Amino acid sequence: SLIGRLMFKLPEEMGLIAVAVRQTQGKGRGGNAWLSPVGCALSTLHISIPLHSNLGQRIPFIQHLVSLAVVEAVRSIPGYEDIELRVKWPNDIYYSDLMKLGGVLVNSTLIETTFHVLIGFGFNVNNSNPTICINDLIAKFNREEGTELKPLSADCLIARTVTVLERLIEVFQEKGPNGVLPQYYKYWVHSGKRVRLRGEDGPLAWIVGIDDFGYLQVHQEGKGVESVHPDGNSFDMLRNLIVPK
Repeated sequence: SLIGRLMFKLPEEMGLIAVAVRQTQGKGRGGNAWLSPVGCALSTLHISIPLHSNLGQRIPFIQHLVSLAVVEAVRSIPGYEDIELRVKWPNDIYYSDLMKLGGVLVNSTLIETTFHVLIGFGFNVNNSNPTICINDLIAKFNREEGTELKPLSADCLIARTVTVLERLIEVFQEKGPNGVLPQYYKYWVHSGKRVRLRGEDGPLAWIVGIDDFGYLQVHQEGKGVESVHPDGNSFDMLRNLIVPK
């Protein structure tokens, strides 16, 4: 990509972000295509993270910080705190636990002692198809609550996401995972959910949180808490299949 070629040619202190009106060759996790109609907020952001820093030692956490930043970009606006936008581990933005609104993809390259991280994020702002969009949620909230919240623009939300992300990274670098996890859990969809491990007939476990490296923690009766990772391409909430790492 253009931004991938540019990122090594810029001065270290200069940030770089690409904003697309629409995208024709988007990529998702596991090589999936990422379809991006007009009405989505689409960006690729380049950041540098020192290897010997809290986040540099826990690079998988970046996708969680970005997902949280997207949700916070909306829910930190006065009046918009109760819009049902949430994070789904490891890298999705959801309407409640019902429908996907967006996602995050992170690629990192370690050069000497610095991670160069390309963060792609996209979320549906104005387009009611194929699923639902943030402005639909706002209109729904207005109907149900008698409020008059204004629709939001993709540009505004991209700018807010980057601003929130910068703050989350600063907090993480200073305090580690515990600096951001309370905020993350406030918005995630998994609290108290049950999953089956290793297959549809596998043992039942309860989701308890994420560990210091961003992996999911589950509690299996008689076995205590263990960390697991997504089985294959994504943590499928419908099939509930995850495997120990």
